[in-house]
Amino acid sequence: MMQEFKDFIAKGNVMDMAVGIIIGAAFTAIVKSMVGDLINPFVGLFMGGVDFTNMYVVLAGEVAEGASLEAAREAGAAVFAWGSFVMAIINFLIIAFVVFMLVRYVNKVKEAAAEAEEEAPAEEAPAGPSELDVLLEIRDSLEK
Repeated sequence: MMQEFKDFIAKGNVMDMAVGIIIGAAFTAIVKSMVGDLINPFVGLFMGGVDFTNMYVVLAGEVAEGASLEAAREAGAAVFAWGSFVMAIINFLIIAFVVFMLVRYVNKVKEAAAEAEEEAPAEEAPAGPSELDVLLEIRDSLEK
């Protein structure tokens, strides 16, 4: 069983997957910051300064009017946080678009590299004597 585990870990695709997960986690932090710190303020600006995050409906419990979602939850109220859900959808759409643009760019770079590779002249193997030339040379040397 231990040998099977070592063989599994040693496979290239497992290592590629591990690297992908690590890079994905780092990329997630970058995209999350971009969405939260750069894009969402503009979305709020275009929507008249509306911040959906603190929009909710109190289902049960007492909450002071105008209290934030966090304050309502700390007060122990049951809340229907529809604003957080709307923000999650907006964030998802923005992240999906950013990932789409990244994949599109990577595909263009790969296509350009493949075209450059096709256009590069293939190195020809040095021309050596043909089979006929070798046989004629052997014949001539045997005749001597």
